Amino acid sequence: MIRILGIDPGSQRTGVGIIDADATGKAVHVHHVALNLLGNEEFSQRLKQLFGELSAIITEFRPDEVAIERVFMAKNPDSALKLGQARGAAICAVVTRNLTVAEYAAKEVKQAVVGGGAADKTQIQHMVGVLLQLPGKLQADAADALAVALTHAHTRATTQRIGIPRTAWRRRR
Repeated sequence: MIRILGIDPGSQRTGVGIIDADATGKAVHVHHVALNLLGNEEFSQRLKQLFGELSAIITEFRPDEVAIERVFMAKNPDSALKLGQARGAAICAVVTRNLTVAEYAAKEVKQAVVGGGAADKTQIQHMVGVLLQLPGKLQADAADALAVALTHAHTRATTQRIGIPRTAWRRRR
């Protein structure tokens, strides 16, 4: 079994999801939470909070691998910049623990978990609940983080099974 930490970065809320996965990609839920960063008015304090809380989660749950959602281009440049900074704070919390980070585009995560790259948040919440046998409705950011972790578990199982690195079968633009 390998422990995977999935992160859905955000400047207001960051989703965190942890699973244990076997070599076939079959996963078991370990932990999930949405870190609420809105208690801090100052953006720099939100980043500090994100770094600190994520660092504590890493210390407590000791993941072996980490997967994070790649930033998409938002309509609002200020929002995209803040999202990128939150993502950077999350990555720093990970790499200071000498963990590597795998990155997945939102479409890749939706495709892996729901079967279509245009899935909405409700579909992701539902499928993550089904795949991990979790009762009730999941908070959206936590569900997205668990979806990122599941995507990494399935991708790593597939690449090990076929013996081709992930970068070799990604579409070139």
